Amino acid sequence: MIPKDHPRYRSLVARERLARCAREGIVALEGLAAHGRGEAFDYLIGERTTRSAEIAIQTAAAMLLSARHPVISVNGNTAALAAGEIAALQQVSGADVEVNLFHRTDERIRLITRHLEGHGVRVLSGTPERLVPLAHDRGLCLREGIGDADAVLVPLEDGDRCEALRAMGKAVITIDLNPLSRTARTATLTIVDELTRALPAITAACTTLKPGEGDRLITLLDNAYLLRAAIDEMRERLTHALE
Repeated sequence: MIPKDHPRYRSLVARERLARCAREGIVALEGLAAHGRGEAFDYLIGERTTRSAEIAIQTAAAMLLSARHPVISVNGNTAALAAGEIAALQQVSGADVEVNLFHRTDERIRLITRHLEGHGVRVLSGTPERLVPLAHDRGLCLREGIGDADAVLVPLEDGDRCEALRAMGKAVITIDLNPLSRTARTATLTIVDELTRALPAITAACTTLKPGEGDRLITLLDNAYLLRAAIDEMRERLTHALE
C-alpha cells in the first residue's frame, strides 16, 4: 500500500499500475522504459501543467470538437494509465476509440479492449488493414476508425506513425512530455504534459469552450511556438532549482 501523503504518490501509483498491467499482458515490457523516459521530462516541468500546455489543451479540445471524425488511438501504456479518462473524453467529444499497437498480437488487442470496455470505453472492432504506410504493425488500422479520421489524438505516440498520419492529411494531436521528440515536432499539436493530467483537462475544456473560442484557438495554433515555450519553461525551472 502506497501512503497518499508520500511525495511521489502519483508517480508510484502509475508505476505500480503499469507493472501490474505488464504482468497481465496489457503493457509491453518495452513500454515500461518509455514511461520512465517520460517521467524524467515531467520532473523538468515540475510535475505540473504549464501555461503552454494549458493553451495546447484548450486547442486540442477545439480540434476534437470541430473535427468531422475524431479518433483516439490507444496503446497499452495509455490503456493502463488512463482508461477511465479516455471514457470521459470519448463521452464529451464524441470521438471513436481504436486500439493501435507496435507490439501487436491478437491477445494483446483482446486484453486491452476488455480493459478499456471495463472502464466504459466504446472500442471499435473489426478487421484491420494496412492503411497507414508503415512496414510494422502500427500501419494496421480500421478503415472506419483511424483510416477515416480527420483528427487523431495519439497519446504517447511514436514518431514514424505520427509522420505517416500527417502525410495522409490527418491532424495529429499528441501528448508527449519530451518537446524534442520526433513525435512532438511532427504533430499538428503537441501537449507537453503528463497523460493523466492532460486527458481530464481536455475533457473539461470540451465542456467549457465559449462560442467562437475554438475557432480562434485553431486559427492561432503554432506548434513550434508551443514547443519553444515548453522548453523555456523547463529551462526556467532548472535555473530556479539551481539558485
